Amino acid sequence: MNEKIQTVVLNGFDPICFIDRIKFITCLSILLTGLLVFLTIIPVCVCAGIQDKFFEDDSTEPWHVSADEINYDNKADQYIAKGRVIITKKGRRLTADFVSFNCNTMEVLAVGHVIMTAGEDVLIGDRMEMDLEAEIGTIYNGTVFLKENHFYIKGNEIKKLGKNSYFVDKAGLTTCDGKSPAWKITGRNLKVTLEGYGFVNHATFWAKKVPVLYVPFLVFPAKQKRQSGLLPPQIGYSKRKGEEYNQPFYWAINESSDATFYLYHMGRRGDKVAFEYRYVLDNYSKGTLMYDFLKDKKVDNGIRSEEWAYTGDDILRPNTDRYWLRWKHDQAMPFGFSAKLDMDIISDQDYLHEFKNGYTGFEETSDYYYLNFGRNIDEYDDATRVNSLSLNKSWSRCSFNAELRWYDNVINRRQEDTDTTLQKLPLIRFNALKQKILNTPFYIDFDSEYTYSYSKDGNRLHRMDLYPRFYFPCNFGSYFTFEPSFGVKETVWYVDDHSDRAVEAHNILNRQIYDIKLDLSTGIYKIYNINGKTLDRIKHSIEPQIIYDYIPEQDQKEYLDSIEKNNLITYSITNTFTSKSKENTEQKNGVADEENDEPVSYSYNEFCYFLIKQSYNIGAARDDNPKPFSPIYAELELSPVKYLSLQADAEWCRYEDSFLSRNVAVTLSDYRGDKLFVEHRYTLDSSESIYYNINLIISDNLEVFGEYERNIYNSRDIKAGIGFLYKSQCWSIKCSYEDENENDRKYGFIVSLYGLGEIGTEL
Repeated sequence: MNEKIQTVVLNGFDPICFIDRIKFITCLSILLTGLLVFLTIIPVCVCAGIQDKFFEDDSTEPWHVSADEINYDNKADQYIAKGRVIITKKGRRLTADFVSFNCNTMEVLAVGHVIMTAGEDVLIGDRMEMDLEAEIGTIYNGTVFLKENHFYIKGNEIKKLGKNSYFVDKAGLTTCDGKSPAWKITGRNLKVTLEGYGFVNHATFWAKKVPVLYVPFLVFPAKQKRQSGLLPPQIGYSKRKGEEYNQPFYWAINESSDATFYLYHMGRRGDKVAFEYRYVLDNYSKGTLMYDFLKDKKVDNGIRSEEWAYTGDDILRPNTDRYWLRWKHDQAMPFGFSAKLDMDIISDQDYLHEFKNGYTGFEETSDYYYLNFGRNIDEYDDATRVNSLSLNKSWSRCSFNAELRWYDNVINRRQEDTDTTLQKLPLIRFNALKQKILNTPFYIDFDSEYTYSYSKDGNRLHRMDLYPRFYFPCNFGSYFTFEPSFGVKETVWYVDDHSDRAVEAHNILNRQIYDIKLDLSTGIYKIYNINGKTLDRIKHSIEPQIIYDYIPEQDQKEYLDSIEKNNLITYSITNTFTSKSKENTEQKNGVADEENDEPVSYSYNEFCYFLIKQSYNIGAARDDNPKPFSPIYAELELSPVKYLSLQADAEWCRYEDSFLSRNVAVTLSDYRGDKLFVEHRYTLDSSESIYYNINLIISDNLEVFGEYERNIYNSRDIKAGIGFLYKSQCWSIKCSYEDENENDRKYGFIVSLYGLGEIGTEL
């Protein structure tokens, strides 16, 4: 009898399927919360990943049933299980005091302490009624818990009205544990239709037992797929821009493309419009195009205003029509080639200073492109923007790259100055890695480059470089390694434009020059046996190296670029300390467990690296140069213990008897997450600053952070900031203050409701 119940009852009744439908109600409730808190849409697909696993079912595997009593009514064709009913299948479980299933009507009834689980997701109710054929049913006094986003959904009656329709009489949503949650959202008569719309009455956001926000009626889309709609706005205020409101609208065009439109209102500057278009052509081809435009109310006509103009130079900014176009595209090509497009065109040199933050600001754009395309854009304060189109392919030992590269000098373009910037149209490279020549002891690598350089107001020329290099490595046992190498560089120019007086007499120029390099190195080491509880050994390696570089002197007055002569010896010594530690040692009462058959594994950590080097210019000494020695350069990386690290580098000049530069950074942290970072930066007669960054975990709920940088050279503050983050079980609040200069002070206030998102403002 029990075997029959296992295969008949539970192959006809999949109780967990009903959880899938309840999950969608959860998604809709999440959407309701977003409308209440953000006054915008949060897509329903936040739960799509959770739902997928519940739809997967192996119908060939039977459900297993156990109960105090199991009966079958032949007349009614009905199975009845009573007392501690447990129904299980592959991590899915239904328990109740009473379960009945009618094979004719396909009706299921579960009564008393109904608990349905799938993985870590749980549905609890007093009673469940379902008609599997009509796909309708009700759960009474139900609570749904979704582990992934920690959602709790409650409803006195959670009804499935049809294949795609649901109804909850009194609904509640929170991500907080406990009977009295820190926040919740309630609503009446929640009715939704999948791939249609949802309706809810009397939606209210509660903080503890206090109603904070009330909306009498809401209508929202209820689609599992990506959906078009408004996204959370950004709100703020500043002296330069006035009141700010940036509202994005998302458009789900199709499965492989979408777009976002922005309307950014600034009380003092005007309305900026922007859009982003994202598309995927195949697994290896995709792109994102972004464009902003602003008709600026503030124009720099020579009458300076400290509130909005940039006064660091004498260049006027006639920035009435302001824009920023950027585009990155990756394209798979035939025969293993790939192409990349990078565009970055701005209206003026100040645009990215003005719009560094925000939805379409420099920081968001740069982070997005690096994350999705693996390459950044030029820095916000760089007035020359690089635009390029490249075609490349790599083999195991060589590579090919062809590129069109255009340097957009924004200041010259705006001021209509003479522009002698050399554009590379195209730049073609073919490089071969170092490899052995047949069966000989010789090695070779090869670099080649062809460039056509175009200049609007200067030279236009072709340039070809061929640069093979030959190596003859010699190993003298374990004592030292000696590697001489010899390179020959052939350069040919063909000049189209004779505007440069140096090439007036010649259209074709040719240069051959060679260089010699001798590399002598060795290595010695000593191992110290520590035999500690975890630390086993320390290895100290010393690697001295001497490199001699020689390039002969050559008269290069007629050439368009020159290669400086070189007769240089560089000597260096590198020290490294590496620890070998046991990872899986087990001890009992302080004694190692010798009966454990598991082999001991080890970890290696290079905890100290120290390099010091200097060069001696033989050619300069022969020319009676009184300063043939270069500054001594040293570099140190030290992490003696887990939570302490130090990085330092310096250049010391014997002729000045002082440091030309020195930088020291120390990081101190602990297991709780407290962190202190301090860095001192110094450049002789140029700059000296000190930077602090600190994070303190005051308690499990409170974290304080701050940063400060001061220019000691001119006694001015560069940056200052302070703030705190308070985290509860289901919400957090972050307040911050930043001051980068007198005209750029920012106050931030962000509230996050876990599982839903965050809302805040910057002033």
